[in-house]
Formats: sequence, structure tokens, C-alpha cells
Amino acid sequence: MSLLHHAVRQDPFAELSRFRGEVYSCLTRRADALFELADAVLCADGPARSLVELSLVGEHRRGHGGLYDALAAGRMEVARLRRALAAVPLPRAADGRLVLAADITCWLRPDAHTSPQRILCHTYGRGKDQHIPVPGWPYSMICALETGRSSWTAPLDALRLAPGDDAATVTAGQMRELIERLVSAGQWHHGDPDILIVVDAGYDVPRLAFLLRDLPVQVLGRMRSDRVLRRAAPPREPGTRGRPHRHGGEFVFGDPATWNTPDAQTLTETRLYGAAAARAWDRLHPRLTHRSAWTAQLGTLPVIEGTVILLCVERLPSGATPKPVWLWWSGTDATTAQVDLLWQAFLRRFDIEHTFRLFKQTLGWTCPKIRTPEAADRWTWLILAAFTQLRLARPLAADLRRPWEKPAPTDRLTPARVRRDFRHLRPKATCPAGAPKPSRPGPGRPPGRKNTRPTPRHDVHTARKTGITKPKAKKSTSPRPRRTG
Repeated sequence: MSLLHHAVRQDPFAELSRFRGEVYSCLTRRADALFELADAVLCADGPARSLVELSLVGEHRRGHGGLYDALAAGRMEVARLRRALAAVPLPRAADGRLVLAADITCWLRPDAHTSPQRILCHTYGRGKDQHIPVPGWPYSMICALETGRSSWTAPLDALRLAPGDDAATVTAGQMRELIERLVSAGQWHHGDPDILIVVDAGYDVPRLAFLLRDLPVQVLGRMRSDRVLRRAAPPREPGTRGRPHRHGGEFVFGDPATWNTPDAQTLTETRLYGAAAARAWDRLHPRLTHRSAWTAQLGTLPVIEGTVILLCVERLPSGATPKPVWLWWSGTDATTAQVDLLWQAFLRRFDIEHTFRLFKQTLGWTCPKIRTPEAADRWTWLILAAFTQLRLARPLAADLRRPWEKPAPTDRLTPARVRRDFRHLRPKATCPAGAPKPSRPGPGRPPGRKNTRPTPRHDVHTARKTGITKPKAKKSTSPRPRRTG
């Protein structure tokens, strides 16, 4: 990397202007309208409620018709925008490694009957102890996490799941392409610590680690509390005949009698959770079978060994009863320092929820009533580009707090507070969008003529199962442990 490039990265305004120029160069059709739409999202006074309200922002110099036309017929080079996001300065963990969090967030469209490729998305909090499926577009997003308590992340990639996609397979391919871009951009070099990937219980963590086994990554994720793993196979005794054992004894998460002595354990005093006790058991693996995601796997299924970490805290900030958290790490022979680092890195994974909430509640990611999924993808990438501009403007923004808000240091401003001052920073940065040309609105449909081409309607995709459908049994309050994965 040249000295000039180092100097540019040390100047926040130059870095912000460079990225804005990269974003504009990625827009190949309706570029000016799309770029001003992203600026309207950043410079609006309050939360973005609808697209037509964004057309009234002063930074958006075009009419509402041009705004909708830009999303419907605009074009952008997504591959180039992905490379631009991978080239900006990224946050690092305390030990200097990159920590990437992957999760799926949904753009719910329950009443959009004319929108194709909708999938039933599992939603939480819409009923008491119920997970209600709602039609929508699920997006798999990957963000780089910071160290310490923060509501900032660095979104690096977004991919909409198509009907029939497997979340672990799609995320593995998405993560593989992202890591290749990070290596090409100089974010990771040979000899650096492995990149840590943190996911929640919605992913098959051992399968994700198996799919990424040839990359310099380590996978950390939460497992359900009803899982059953296997220990390493015992050594073969001399003179024993027959096929050697592939699995050892069972390790049942819900049965402490099967745990034995942990290989590492720590006790840490925390401010929010009180005493946090962590215990780790080395070289545990799931017993895989030729079904579900492993159906197409030919031959003998692999043995994916890792480290299981049990985290128990004294209290929760909300006052609820704390439950044990089971983590699985793709590495082995974890030391006490690594155990502390791993469970703390998993807690940092929840920072991505702050980013999703800002996308939806402040930047208005899911507010537009967009018909086609292609237009939804364009709008999603505009939101990611806008949030990255907020992150680059973070050291430049002033604290424009409300009278009832507490003052915050310059380095502790939240994304919402940085957005309040972006309108004053925008004139100092690059604004490559040209002025709109005067035009007249089209004639539209003649009065009295009906629409002869109604929009086709699309059904919601649901997973189909072959064979005889059996009546659904009542869910047991004490389910049996899962002995296969």
C-alpha cells in the first residue's frame, strides 16, 4: 500500500469523498436520481417514513416520479459496490482480528400479492411465545463488529434468499466471496489471526465450519440446549477386530452427568451480568446422518470436531431469569484466555441487531411498498451505502443532541446522532450528481380507459414435502435430546 493511500485514509473527509465517488461510479442508469435518493435518506430531519416524503427533502432535487422510476428502472454494479465496501477501513477486535457477524433479517410483505419470490419468514414478538410465519423477503447480511459496547457495525454484504435456498449453504458462499474480497483489498494478510465468524442458533454451525474449512476463518455460534454431541473415538485396543469406532460417548447438553470435568473454565466479573462462568470441553462433534442438508453428501460423512463452551451468568439487565448459553467453536485446545475472548465476541454479535433496527426504523429500509425484488435489492444496497457514509462521517460529526438528551463524547456518537449532522457535512464532501433537467410529466392513461393488463399475482413459496402427510403431533414440553445433526 502506497504512502499516498495511507495519507488519504487518515483524512476523514477525503475518505468520505472517495467512497461517495465510488458509489456514484457504481450507478450505471438513473445514477443522479439514485445518488440523490441516498442523500435524502441521510439528510432527512426525522425517520424516513416513505419514498414520496424523501422526495421533499432539499437534497433531493427531483420529483417523486423520478424517484420511483430510479428504483424501478435504475441499474447499479453490485459487484463493484461490494468491492468498495470491502476497501473502506474496518473495525477490529481487541487482538486485531476481523470479527464478522452473519444474520438473516426479513423485509415483511404480507399484503404484496403482486410481488414475486416471497418466502414465509419467521417473526418473533408478534404473539405470546409464538413464532408466526409472515410472507416477505429474507436478506442475509454480514457485518464487521467493533470491540467494546457500541451500536456501530460495518455492513459489508447483503443477499436476498431465493425460494428453496438453504441458509447455511447460501451464507457459506456469501462469506467465501466476502473473505476473498477482503484479502484482495488488503484487509487480511498471511500471518494475521484467523477471521472469526459469529452466528446465532439459526445456523448449522458445524456445517458452516465444514463448508469454510479451506479459508483462514474460525466459526463460533450458539447451539440449542437440547443437542447431543459425541466425544472423540477411544483409541483402538490391540487385537480388536471389526470396523473401528467413529464416535465416542455422548455429551448431552441437558444431562450434567455426561459432561465430566471441563478442559478449561473461567470466572469473570461483569458490570451488566454479574459473575459470568464459562466452561469448555474440547473435541466434541455432532453425529451426522445422510438427511436434511447432508443428503447430497456422498460417502462417509465427516467428523467435525470443535470446542463446546457453556456460559452461565448471574443476572440479566432486563431482570429475567438467565438461561445457560451453549456455544460451539470450530477450533480445538482452547485456553482460558481464548474461552473468555470467544464468549465475549459472541455477545458482541448482538450489535448487529442495532444496525437492523436503524435500517428499519430510522433509514426506512422496509418502508417503501416496492413491487419487484430487483427494486428491493437496489434499495437495500442504497441503504448499505448510506450507512457506510455515516460510519465514515463518524469522526467529523458534531453532537446535535436534543434538549432532553445527555451529552456524548465525539467518539461515542450513535449512528442516529451522526445522521443529524450529515446535512452540514455533505456540502464539504464530493457531490457528483448533476442537476435535474426540466421535463414534463407523461400523458398517462387516457381518462375513462380501463387497465387492460392487470398485474399478475404470485403465491408465497412454501417448502413442499413428498410422501404421505401425517397429522402434526402436539409439541412436547420436554422434548427428547437431538442425537443427530
